[in-house]
Amino acid sequence: MFLTDRTVLVTGGASGLGHAVVDMVRTAGGRVVVLDLASPPPTRAASSPDAVIYVQGDVTKETDVARAIASATANGAPLHGLVNAAGVAVAERVLPKEGPQPLEHFVRSVHINLIGTFNVIRLAAAAMAAHEPDANGERGVIVCTASVAAYDGQIGQAAYAASKGGIVAMTLPIAREFARFGIRVMTIAPGTFDTPLLAGLPQAARESLAQQVPFPSRLGRPAEYAALVRHIFENEMLNGEVIRLDGAIRMAPK
Repeated sequence: MFLTDRTVLVTGGASGLGHAVVDMVRTAGGRVVVLDLASPPPTRAASSPDAVIYVQGDVTKETDVARAIASATANGAPLHGLVNAAGVAVAERVLPKEGPQPLEHFVRSVHINLIGTFNVIRLAAAAMAAHEPDANGERGVIVCTASVAAYDGQIGQAAYAASKGGIVAMTLPIAREFARFGIRVMTIAPGTFDTPLLAGLPQAARESLAQQVPFPSRLGRPAEYAALVRHIFENEMLNGEVIRLDGAIRMAPK
């Protein structure tokens, strides 16, 4: 599926990996609708007023997701793609010195990262399934964002790893179910990327993370994530799989 004249919904598209996807889709000639809790960035990644539509909302709320999909499908336009890039990353031990981790902290990570991703998938897929397929029988492409923490989570990442592991686990069964609609489902598991989630770390910590990557020994660039998203859209045989995008890093226990 080439992105020219296609409509893609991007969650978490106001910053980080999601914003890089917004730039990529626009450059490829596509139309983007962004669903994000944050306000639109001061410099919109758009060359014309309607190239990028921003909808402020929460991925866990059905009404907010429905508003974003309604914006994407206004005037009968079909929804061709979904990129789930919204999420939170919170580090907290299960048994810190203060006592057991509050259950609501674990629930929040799973609620936003896993349940929020599923919520957008189910509603976006319904919109995709409603329009006519292309000449190859394809109606849509869904790309989700997990993390290498799903495979080698560090101490303090129990909630985060569980939420991202859930995304990994549901990729294949959803892809199998959606095959009859001509909708492909893929997941990317990024390693350490230079995003706002890491921007608050001290420079020494950022350099340490970069040095842990075998090659290239640096933080990943959001544009590299977006490039893989584009390839997934364009390569019809990619379906039901999780791709690690991590420079061969395997995270240490801490």
